[in-house]
Amino acid sequence: MSHLLRVMATRDGHMDTLEVLVEIRLVFANAGFLSGSTGIESVPGPELLKIDFLNRWNDDNHKRYAELDAKFKDSPLLKQLLEKSKQNKEKNENSIQDKYCLRGAEWGVGDCSTAGMTPEERDSFIAMLKQKAGVE
Repeated sequence: MSHLLRVMATRDGHMDTLEVLVEIRLVFANAGFLSGSTGIESVPGPELLKIDFLNRWNDDNHKRYAELDAKFKDSPLLKQLLEKSKQNKEKNENSIQDKYCLRGAEWGVGDCSTAGMTPEERDSFIAMLKQKAGVE
């Protein structure tokens, strides 16, 4: 691709035009430049020395950590905390459902809709939902 570039320059107080032909060559890398070569991860590393002491120490540590994990999983404290967490989750889900039911009853939409109720029934139903949801 060639482009003509005009450069204006002054020499001795006179303006001269210098035309320069600039050729631009764009060279794109081929997509397969390194696609055929294997990466460094495919080259196996050197065989490391195997020291019996370190292997035994590593195995002992794995056994000890496995025993401690099993002991922790069977601990009454963990079971108590998991049970409390499960109860809190259920309580919070019920609380959220009660609040959504109250909102639906007030707006007259959804599963707790008060459409078709008399005004007295509607008011008593909403009061019961407010008491259940703990809203004043």
